[in-house]
Amino acid sequence: MLQAPAAIEAGSYAKEMTDLIATPTEDSLPRRFSDFSTLPEALDYAARGVRGMNFCDARGTLARAYPYAELRHDALTYAYRLIARGVKPGDRIALIAETGPDFAALFFGAVYAGAWPVPLPLPTSFGGASAYVDQLKVQLESCDPLLLVYPGELASMADEAARLAGVDAIAWENLGAAKAPEAPLPEAQADDIAYLQYSSGSTRFPHGVAVTHLALLNNLAAHSHGMEVCDTDRCVSWLPWYHDMGLVGCMLSPVANQVSVDYLKTEDFARRPLAWLDLISRNPGTTLSYSPTFGYDICARRMSSQTKASDRFDLSRWRVAGNGADMIRPDVMQSFVDAFADAGFKASAFLPSYGLAEATLAVTIMPPGEGIQVELVEETELSGGLAANDGPQRFRAVVNCGKPARDMTVEIRDEDGGALPEPAIGKVWCKGPSVMVGYFRDPEATAACLVDGWLDTGDMGYMSGGYLYIVGRAKDMIIINGKNHWPQDIEWAVEQLPGFKAGDIAAFAITTPGGEETPAVLVQCRTSDPQERTRLREAIRDRVRSITGMNCVVELVPPRTLPRTSSGKLSRAKARNLYLSGEIQPLAA
Repeated sequence: MLQAPAAIEAGSYAKEMTDLIATPTEDSLPRRFSDFSTLPEALDYAARGVRGMNFCDARGTLARAYPYAELRHDALTYAYRLIARGVKPGDRIALIAETGPDFAALFFGAVYAGAWPVPLPLPTSFGGASAYVDQLKVQLESCDPLLLVYPGELASMADEAARLAGVDAIAWENLGAAKAPEAPLPEAQADDIAYLQYSSGSTRFPHGVAVTHLALLNNLAAHSHGMEVCDTDRCVSWLPWYHDMGLVGCMLSPVANQVSVDYLKTEDFARRPLAWLDLISRNPGTTLSYSPTFGYDICARRMSSQTKASDRFDLSRWRVAGNGADMIRPDVMQSFVDAFADAGFKASAFLPSYGLAEATLAVTIMPPGEGIQVELVEETELSGGLAANDGPQRFRAVVNCGKPARDMTVEIRDEDGGALPEPAIGKVWCKGPSVMVGYFRDPEATAACLVDGWLDTGDMGYMSGGYLYIVGRAKDMIIINGKNHWPQDIEWAVEQLPGFKAGDIAAFAITTPGGEETPAVLVQCRTSDPQERTRLREAIRDRVRSITGMNCVVELVPPRTLPRTSSGKLSRAKARNLYLSGEIQPLAA
């Protein structure tokens, strides 16, 4: 049984920090690369050093330094409070994942108590209070928690979702005020479940990914070895903690690999994206930071062509500019390089990767320093057809997502499960110690994607020279008259028209009233001029015809209409459902 540390008994970590000095980048504590049996063991070790978390305000100014020693103290105190409320090993504790010390302490506190924390999203990714309440209710019903803990400002929505799901709920301010009588703590085992993680697409039919301590620590070790973490590395992140890249890659990995990290809230990044780069520039130790493609895109677009990036930013020490969580766009990455090269940013810093919650996180990681590498693939190869002998050929630049992470094996398979040679395109399967044990209480869904320890990722790709290239999501493919079309090819083609940007377009297949299958393209439109809308429809229709050879249904919709997943990715499936149900109303002609 684990006992309370002397620090708790002495109260040596009472909240009395007033100097606001960030936790240091370097430490005399010998680095351990996630070679622990359990997550509590990892935090116990990190707490022996001086590194930790640092929380910044909307402008990137330090608001709270939170050493790992203080995090451990608070986590153990929360563990005692949870045990006092009757929490037992294996109980689920649902936590609204607001970036801050409360969530971090509650997450680790639940783990110390033997419970399974379940991070749930903030309302920023959803379409209003009622939609957010519905989403929370669905996920609460899925994970069946003993308790929902939430920040006080979300009380009305969280309490309503908990009531509908039949779950007890409490604001973390109230839980934090409860007594914490010392109690014996269960000793975690490597094969125990550490937490449940909902993937970014878990909305209507959520799947809680069960992640063991063994799987987690194995994947976190793969991060440190894959990124070649060293003693002078420091991390900056704005990624949400309810998504695997934010939670695993930017909260749990820094603890298990003893890296100091500076946080900007996701909603603050959304309002002031360049504050992310300000934070990287302000701290001379920052070398590691990750973002999906759209984060780099937003920053590049916010830079005025009349402004020199070097007048405001210094990105010369940014060693690993990680990229993952959605399709990596080489044109967007080049735009970022063009915008920030004079601030010292190096294209070789880009580190593409590929992963998913069902593999804990990382499946492949690009070796540091190799940057963005692309291969041009003819569209008929991407669609599974035969190369055309007549007419112009069209190619798509496919980004190299790196080599399999340490202890991970990747195979490309055909529809019958047979292994394919390089560079044939097929389903991406992976196997390794960090693959999930299954979906929580969903054996059918588990059996559908786990076969003899191999995980069917649901993505399509190919291997070339030992590197993985991702070409799309299998379920997103548009199949019409026996021919395959990738929706992103249609979307990216439309984005090339003036006035559009990444995320403005969603493409999917529908059945017309006449019974024919056809592509439908929803496009967020910012003009109210009827003639301009007519011109746009024709231009979009011509562009899609040039890609698919078919006419399509074009619908202009209001800005901010297309739905997003919790990680910010376009949700084509949800857009299609909302369109077909009439919840997305097209603009008038």
